[in-house]
Amino acid sequence: MPAADKNEEFWRDFLSHPDSLMRTGRRFFTRLPADPRCRLCAAPFRGGGGRVMRLIGKRQSSVNPNYCNSCEKVLIKHHGGAEVEGSLLFADIRGSTGLAEKMTPTGFREVLDRFYSTASEVVFGNDGMVDKFVGDELVAVFPPLLSAERHAERAVKTARDLLRATGHADPGGPWAPIGAGVHTGRVWFGAVGEGTHVEMTVVGDPVNVAARLAARAEAGVEAEAAGAAPLGVRTAGARMPATLCPHCAKGQRARSIECVSARE
Repeated sequence: MPAADKNEEFWRDFLSHPDSLMRTGRRFFTRLPADPRCRLCAAPFRGGGGRVMRLIGKRQSSVNPNYCNSCEKVLIKHHGGAEVEGSLLFADIRGSTGLAEKMTPTGFREVLDRFYSTASEVVFGNDGMVDKFVGDELVAVFPPLLSAERHAERAVKTARDLLRATGHADPGGPWAPIGAGVHTGRVWFGAVGEGTHVEMTVVGDPVNVAARLAARAEAGVEAEAAGAAPLGVRTAGARMPATLCPHCAKGQRARSIECVSARE
């Protein structure tokens, strides 16, 4: 079997079948203090948590600081990916340009650092993976690997947990105004890059839809596309309070997508 086909088979099996050992390991790792963490397994790199990880041979990669040395080896060995059903979350700080104008550069960096740390903790706590941080934006993916058929529920819960964690339910208002978008669909998920520099990523139209939903959501609002689930995106068997949002889709193909927004 060609190497590309073997890698695709590896990723499809890896992503589609819940791994209880990996889920247990990630939940243990997330309880250990210190950020940053490996974006795949959640192993902490610094502080007391980092020292514990080094005892079992895990440490921050010297080539790609986003991953531990163990996960990096897996990405290099199995370059490629596969198409699977998954859920996407985009979330960003609204009005970040105006916010930065009112703060010192150091103060704004501290807000971003707090957002990165908070968002990572919330994503990992809901069995998600941090795809990337781009400026003031989070991109997270929820493959069936960790939450089986509940990946859409986990993504929606992450969006709501992130709104709470950034203070949207506080009387004084949020310390970072966040808007979020969630969508579920068939995506390509895997490792891209050349040589030893590889990255996990996810591509496909559902990624674009999730990004557009997040862009349309107001601060304190999550927008959910119901293209792969009943209107309202069921969570624990219950329908969320929702109102139709006709502005999230673009293009001929996307016109049939039903979108909802739910305020925290």
